[in-house]
Amino acid sequence: MTSMAERAKQRELPVWRSLLYVPANVPRFIEKAHTRGADAIMLDLEDSVPVSEKAAAREAVAAAAAQVRRGGADVLVRVNRPLGLCVRDVEASVGADVDGIAITKADGPSHVRLLDELVTELEADRGLAMGHTRFLVMIETPEAFEQMTDIARASPRVAAINIGGEDFALNGGFEPTDEALLMPKQRMILAARAAGVMPLGYIGTVADFSDWDRFRAMVRRSRQFGFDGASCVHPGQVAIVNEEYGPRPDDVAHAVRVIEAAEQAQAEGRASFQLDGRMIDIPVIERARRLIARQRRIEARGARP
Repeated sequence: MTSMAERAKQRELPVWRSLLYVPANVPRFIEKAHTRGADAIMLDLEDSVPVSEKAAAREAVAAAAAQVRRGGADVLVRVNRPLGLCVRDVEASVGADVDGIAITKADGPSHVRLLDELVTELEADRGLAMGHTRFLVMIETPEAFEQMTDIARASPRVAAINIGGEDFALNGGFEPTDEALLMPKQRMILAARAAGVMPLGYIGTVADFSDWDRFRAMVRRSRQFGFDGASCVHPGQVAIVNEEYGPRPDDVAHAVRVIEAAEQAQAEGRASFQLDGRMIDIPVIERARRLIARQRRIEARGARP
């Protein structure tokens, strides 16, 4: 059996710039989801599904996942937190057409490891490759917040973490304003980087889509803070999020020039050099390499059938 350390070495993070929420119990949303251009579709079994509809939504997951992935998107399922509901949700979700599980209200590393164990058994029973199902872990309590790095490292299935702002603020006893959530979200970004997973989210709120220019400015600012992707609650948000959380053409062109100049400087025995009146050294070169690599992965994703 492959060890956890070996599985961690094999981990390659997906490209999830935009994750569009779709209630798993609303057919009209499911029918159009594959046309929205999102990198991932989040079939929701949690907050957007009333208690009376949860069983029906769970039964619909397999068919809905096959339907929404037709445009090339990955598919995640957001499961419920009460253990009884969570286990049934996971059992209904693990399959060839579901790429990930969004774990809500994570308690700590042991919570993630227990779900890893359950998913591993289901993958084996259903003929899936071990590790097929990734985890997005949602930090929504002060207790989980204090364990973010350990939670992100708890399983090689963990591809991303985020903070559920409304629940986190409720449990933390403060209002979910941009200012109040700024520090926790910055710490979450650093915890994700320390663990080698993606930080997802925004500095502001995803709920306000009354002003698209203002929304774009908020997403651009969020990218500057270090987020790799974020959820979308309205289809109109998807294109903006994809653009802002992907490298801009001018930045890619500049990165290519930096790499070319760095190669020339290295051939001349220099580690730093000037370009366009600015000093370029190792961190700037590495940032350019990462930007180009991300652009290539986004392009490869777009070429998927």
